[in-house]
Amino acid sequence: MKQAPEHLVDLIEPIVEGLGYECVGIEYNPHPVHGMLRIFIDGENGILLEDCSKVSHQISGVLDVEDPIQGNYHLEVSSPGEDRPFFKLSQFQQYVGSTVTINLFKAIDNRRKITGEITGVENEDVLIKEGEQIYKIPFQAMSKARLVPEYLLNKGGRSGK
Repeated sequence: MKQAPEHLVDLIEPIVEGLGYECVGIEYNPHPVHGMLRIFIDGENGILLEDCSKVSHQISGVLDVEDPIQGNYHLEVSSPGEDRPFFKLSQFQQYVGSTVTINLFKAIDNRRKITGEITGVENEDVLIKEGEQIYKIPFQAMSKARLVPEYLLNKGGRSGK
């Protein structure tokens, strides 16, 4: 997955959780000029702009003091949205029965992208049912995974069937 380096996760996650939010995941895309640190947060009642501002303010202060990133970067704090990205194996377990789209580093059965229902998690593998086919996908083989929003399924989009 596209999770940020461990030192950034270890620094940021406790701050987000200390403010009372779930740290869904952290993406870091280094670039000499246009680097991006994106933090996805969630809460029991959803996320509002004020929540993002509050977390951004706290994280900015810590990043200024700790200085864990070399060079310039843009900090973004946002809700994961209805097509939430998955960063952890536990998130797949949490959403068993939901539909996800998974991109793979290497093809499995000549497929680099699979969209289907999460039927379970076994050890480090996620079980995905696409049509009548069940795929056992190693978590480490995933480059990206996102939840497919219900409204897209109801309109016939991205269902994978």
